[in-house]
Amino acid sequence: MKEKISLAMARRIALAAQGFLDPRPAGTPDRRHFARVLARTGLLQIDSVSAVVRAHYMPLYSRLGPYPLALLDNAAVTRNRTVFEYWAHEASFLPVETYPLMRWRMQRAERGDEMYLGLAKWGREHAGYIEQIYREVVDRGPIAASALEGQKGSGGWWGWSNAKHAFEWLFWAGRITTAHRRGFERFYDLPERVLPQAILDLPVPATEDAHRELLRISARAHGIATAGDLRDYYRLSPADMKGRLEELVELGELLPVRVEGWDKPAYLHKDARLPRKLEARALLAPFDPVVFERSRTERLFDFHYRIEIYTPAEKRQYGYYVLPFLLGDRIVARVDLKADRPAGVLRVHAAYAEPGAPAETAGQLFEELKQMQGWLGLERMEITPAGDLGPALLSLNHQGRS
Repeated sequence: MKEKISLAMARRIALAAQGFLDPRPAGTPDRRHFARVLARTGLLQIDSVSAVVRAHYMPLYSRLGPYPLALLDNAAVTRNRTVFEYWAHEASFLPVETYPLMRWRMQRAERGDEMYLGLAKWGREHAGYIEQIYREVVDRGPIAASALEGQKGSGGWWGWSNAKHAFEWLFWAGRITTAHRRGFERFYDLPERVLPQAILDLPVPATEDAHRELLRISARAHGIATAGDLRDYYRLSPADMKGRLEELVELGELLPVRVEGWDKPAYLHKDARLPRKLEARALLAPFDPVVFERSRTERLFDFHYRIEIYTPAEKRQYGYYVLPFLLGDRIVARVDLKADRPAGVLRVHAAYAEPGAPAETAGQLFEELKQMQGWLGLERMEITPAGDLGPALLSLNHQGRS
């Protein structure tokens, strides 16, 4: 460990690596801006909750400002697509160029080694049925699981139909992929009918080479990180990591450093930007790469963050769908939001400042909320004066209407 880096600098390095040092487009963001963000993040985690907007749309907004949702939608369809869906951090959109880097996971999944244990067990017990479903995709794809409803399970995730189980098993194994979505429902087809031929023609690297390359991408996306952070980005196992990190250090691509306040060694990417100042302002989705690894979020920002969707309402501390608010290089507040589309209203249920939040927090948050309201095409904003920032936001909203 040769160099000690301040926590404030580590935050700025991490945010710069995620694209928050890049200037926002002067006009309407286009495919070039989309590609720039994806090159920074390496992935967009997919989530179905649409309380505000589905989480995979938010990282682009946080970095680019208001953009047409069709940028992501169009990137994920047709043979000219630039992203595909697969399991990375969780279910994610990934650049199509990384498809060969995920083949090792697909091959393991086909053996039942790299998927949910319950699904792997189900797959071993229903191999013949899985092949029947695969033939349906061959003959009828693109096709949704709902088109082939089987016998229902009992409750929760295992309440999936038999057909849904089979589709998900085949998706894990890489034998089928997402052709497109209708709403949030996947339509599946064969990779050779969905992915660009140039991508299918790329050589499949050896497993250890794929792991090394995924670590490279993870390291660029983090800027500075612990080994655990780097591993978590693509959910590599400790065995997958063995020797790979040391190789990147030996190659000079990662530099061992110490970060103020961290109790574990850290690694700085050789191309990481070290900004003296960073002027970001953004609402972040719960599954934005800046915050989706909660222990890293606490180490970097001293920000304890948990999603409370599944917590009973009376036991929630901050609210149902709470977005962190980034200002400068700190997370200074959190806000519980709901996009009430039938009423055309952005509902601000509560807003809370973090300790030491600057005096301009309420004003800056209000401006960001107004921008989000416009991006979502909502007619007005209604604010409940809950939380220590709620009354100030309500006052600003009234001033805006007067």
